[in-house]
Amino acid sequence: MAKEILNLKPTQLWKHFYDLNQIPRPTGQMKEVTKFVMDFGKSLGLDVKQDKTGNVLIVKPASKGMEKAPVVILQSHLDMVPQKNSDVKHDFTKDPIETQIAGNIVKAKSTTLGADNGIGAAAMMAVLEDKKLKHGKIEALFTVDEEVGMVGANGLKKGFLSGNVLLNLDTEEIGELCVGCAGGVDVNADWEFKEVKVTKGDIAYKVTLKGLRGGHSGTEIHLGRANANKLMFFFLKEAVSNYEVRLATVDGGSLRNAIPREAFAIVTLPEEDEKDFLKLVKKYEKRYKEEYKAVEANLSFKADKTDLPKTIIPEEIQDSLINAVVGCQNGVISMLTDFEGIVETSTNLASVKSEPGKISAKMLARSSSEDRKEEIASSLESVFALAGAKVSIENDYPGWQPNAQSDTLNMMAKLYEDLYKEKAHVVVVHAGLECGIILGSTPGLDIVSFGPTILNAHSPDEYVEIDATERFYEYLIKTLERIK
Repeated sequence: MAKEILNLKPTQLWKHFYDLNQIPRPTGQMKEVTKFVMDFGKSLGLDVKQDKTGNVLIVKPASKGMEKAPVVILQSHLDMVPQKNSDVKHDFTKDPIETQIAGNIVKAKSTTLGADNGIGAAAMMAVLEDKKLKHGKIEALFTVDEEVGMVGANGLKKGFLSGNVLLNLDTEEIGELCVGCAGGVDVNADWEFKEVKVTKGDIAYKVTLKGLRGGHSGTEIHLGRANANKLMFFFLKEAVSNYEVRLATVDGGSLRNAIPREAFAIVTLPEEDEKDFLKLVKKYEKRYKEEYKAVEANLSFKADKTDLPKTIIPEEIQDSLINAVVGCQNGVISMLTDFEGIVETSTNLASVKSEPGKISAKMLARSSSEDRKEEIASSLESVFALAGAKVSIENDYPGWQPNAQSDTLNMMAKLYEDLYKEKAHVVVVHAGLECGIILGSTPGLDIVSFGPTILNAHSPDEYVEIDATERFYEYLIKTLERIK
């Protein structure tokens, strides 16, 4: 069934996307996919090189008569976000992504699809092997490990690229021309402790919150979707306060740039409080379903009896954790004034996980304002430091400041209107693109980011629209022909 996409147009793009999805490429596992891309470039007789970070550059000479055109850098990242529902058997380190067609969309079978940014990478490969296309010199840059810390872009050294124009193929709405993006920073909080014994005579329950939509913590943070960690800890605060509940373990969310879809907690309580505890669970399930009925139709909040753990988290650590998570800012903080409807600053409480003797909470703060990014990171640091956690701030990356006077932008906007009889939307996205970082290693670049329509990236509901992908590739080809 997965090979059905080989019948879609443009044929070469979909072929390369299919091939990429046969190679496991979660962030951090780049060796096989970079070798695949390098072998592809060498098979075309093109100049191929790889830097120390793992980024791959394939250079295609200018077509005859286009030697004086500006050098264009095409750029996409090779890694994908490995997300699946907890009841799905899929090993992202070994298994290929299985795709399926449903009407006008391509999606995966209960996992992330890898269209972010596999469609962009596949389009670059199609351009590289196209012998009929008339274009200036092309530098095709395949970066690695973008999804966690933008490792590849941060590892670029001055002189690795020589281009004048950068076309980033990592935007996810057809007809949008992106000219700016938010920067981001990770805020991590950790507690260490010595576990204590369970109270004799207590019973244990596993509390499960699942069925949330999750999604991209940048581009979808404004959609009002529930954060599994916030919901779980609102419940835990009341349960601990009123029913002598004690927290043994917690496991909510996974990736820093994905809105958490599931959260699990094992708690203990006196047997005489069991009925009241189960009533509280039902109360919160009803509350959450009502509160999020417009956006979280599949929300499930349940408690099932389980084996009594040997130890629990010390009460003072438990209370500090609960108060910090409940008090943590999450979601949209501020909106841009110059671009209507675009988020300026946000936070994502991405994960809260316990292991023997340790609890960690991870947050991602984003903003297109460097000052506000620092302010929100400092605010998060203060909340968790007051709760006794050891807090670190890491992986700070800059935003990309928009240039409304860009020659490439003006040309591409006119071209889009000429081709499709509608205006392109010029936007600034609330997501981390590699553009700002690449600009730091190659100053003076004229940059535009664009791509096909991809929805629900970073979640198992991810899909890409087929007709938008065809338009995206046609538009890319026409753009390369116009850059002279």
